[in-house]
Amino acid sequence: MTEQQIGSALDALGVTADLDDDDMVADALVILKVVQDDGSIALSIGTTDSRDWISQAGLLHAALEVTQSGYTRDRDD
Repeated sequence: MTEQQIGSALDALGVTADLDDDDMVADALVILKVVQDDGSIALSIGTTDSRDWISQAGLLHAALEVTQSGYTRDRDD
């Protein structure tokens, strides 16, 4: 396997995020389910150049907490 940009793959899957126009994305953690040529399934984690493993673990933990708690984003709209 080789490292490659995944923006177009995410776009093709229709991945979206709940962002306002003035929001600034500061980091990203992307978890990918990959079907390999032989039909086997693999897990791949996409990361940014600036993220260390502690930040990666924190983002993953926060995402689990948010999805399991039923949290919804408060909006001023």
